Parts: sequence; structure tokens; C-alpha cells
Amino acid sequence: MKGISIALGAACAVFAALGFARAPGERSSSERGNPNSLPRAAAEDTVTQVSMHKVNFYVIPNAALRIRTMRGQMRSLRGGPVVFDDKNSFVIHMDYAEIGLNGTDITTLMNKYIFAYPGAPLKRLQVHTAGSQVVQTGVMHKILDISFKITADVSVTPEGLIRLHPVKTTILGVDGDKLMRAFGLSLQKILDLSKAKGVTVKGNDLFLDPVRILPPPAIEGHATAIRVDGDQLVQTFGTLAASTPLPPSDTSAAAYMLFRGGTLHFGKLLMLDADMQVVDLRPTGFFNFDLDRYKDQLVAGYQRSLPDMGLMVYMLGVDKLASGKVTTAELPH
Repeated sequence: MKGISIALGAACAVFAALGFARAPGERSSSERGNPNSLPRAAAEDTVTQVSMHKVNFYVIPNAALRIRTMRGQMRSLRGGPVVFDDKNSFVIHMDYAEIGLNGTDITTLMNKYIFAYPGAPLKRLQVHTAGSQVVQTGVMHKILDISFKITADVSVTPEGLIRLHPVKTTILGVDGDKLMRAFGLSLQKILDLSKAKGVTVKGNDLFLDPVRILPPPAIEGHATAIRVDGDQLVQTFGTLAASTPLPPSDTSAAAYMLFRGGTLHFGKLLMLDADMQVVDLRPTGFFNFDLDRYKDQLVAGYQRSLPDMGLMVYMLGVDKLASGKVTTAELPH
């Protein structure tokens, strides 16, 4: 009982300090304007149709978009072809997609991208799912470092933002909800998220822009639903009715990336009126693709021209690169 009293006293002291730590005139994140939208491509830009199924698309090491299915387009932001070697030069627009993020993906994005700047108010974050909820632990910094744990319900707003609504908050091991009410505080008053990428706060709710929390390449799409499925937070973008099928050249491949139309530039190659399907040379489920290492994946595999002059590309999944390049037995006969 004495230990609880001491913890409560310490927490109260911290919250008292936090209550007066907000500078006069400091604006909350909800009072700041919305970030600018992505620059639009010029009219002369080429557009490439894209379809992906069962692809783990790595955006940074240890963080991937778990693409269950996706239908959309790619276009250059600067005019001309889509250049694979410059992921800042193009955008992927999603007409429809189902994309999962597991705890490791979200944790890595939080620590290595969203809050990866000096003086970030949240650090040492860990995220996992629990039933239909998301659990986040870490350290809140605002004069002192304060450990916290937040269990939140997830939903999507009409604007397409992911809303994390805390249902249970623990701070320094005690009931954080009661402490914040006692001092008239909220996460909005405590946290300055003006430098965070794609995250805002209103009251005690956190709002994540599902496309702005991701590193390049730029993504466009409107989130329409979200759910917890096992260890993944699964986001739905657009509607299935808004997408048109893009039949692959090899219909037997369960995991693939398909690019059709427009102009693609990768390495020293320029593909006009693109027709390229990329599959895993050694399929074992999801195809692990890393745009930063695609050349290594390409060199480890092989390509085959089709009768209609389309191209089948057999890459080695990035997780299998250490197992060696294509063998003679794996070449088509």
C-alpha cells in the first residue's frame, strides 16, 4: 500500500509539471493546419497500372506493407517514366487495397520514421495487438521521461484517418485516466506532435494518416475500414467496386506484382508500354520485396520474354538472398 502511495505521489508530481509545461500560446496539433497534399503529376506523365497479391513490400528495414491485394496506378511526380531507382520520384495510387501491418512493422515505423527526430515526445515505443485492440507502450518525454501503456480501440474516420481511442491508460504503473482527469489534462495538452509524420492528437485520441506515416515511395489512397486480424492491423483502401481486374500473365502465381502500360525505367532498362509480372523464384507464401534491394533480388534470379513480348521476372525474395542465386535446375526448360 505504501508503494502504491509513493507511485501515485510521483505520478501526480509529474502531471503537475506537465500541466504547466505547455508554453503560453502553444497550439495543439489539432489547431495547426492540415499538411499539404502530395504534388500532382503533370498531364504528360505516363501512368502504369499496378496489381499486387500477397506481397510484403518493405518500406524500411524491418517494416513492410503486408499487401494482401492491391489494385492501382503508378505515375511519376516529375514527368516521364516511373523510375524504380528513385523512390522519391513516383507515387502509387490505390483504387482498392487490403494491407496489413504487424506489431514489428508499426513499432519500427514509430521509432525509425514517425517520431525519428530530436526532442520527439514519444520514444522507445512498442506496439502489438490484443484481441480487437492495439496496445502501445513506451516513454513520454516532456521535462521528465514517463513510462506509459495505452490500450486503444481502432476505427477509421470519414476523412480516412486511423483513430486510436484509448480505453485504458497506465502511467508510471497507476491509472493514467484518473490522473489526467484530476489535473484537467489530456494527451492533446501534453503532446506536441507538430514534427511527427502523419500523426495528430485531439483530446486523448490519436489520428494517423495511413499514407503519410509511410516513407517513400509516396502512397495515395482513402482508408475506408480497419480491423485487427491476428497480429496485424489490416487497413482497407477504397472499394472493390472502384477497381478493375488486371489479369496476370501467369495465373498460377499466388504471389506477384504486375505492371502494365506506361513506361518503366529500372537500372539501364527502359520498358515501353510495360507488361511485366514479378514473382518469387522460390515461392513460400508472401513475396518479400524491398525496393532498396531490388537489384540484388533481380540479379539473383532471371527474366523470360513471353510470346506477346511481355516479361516474366523471377526474383529471389529478399529474405532468401543469402541462399544464393538461381541454379541450373531452376531455369526453365
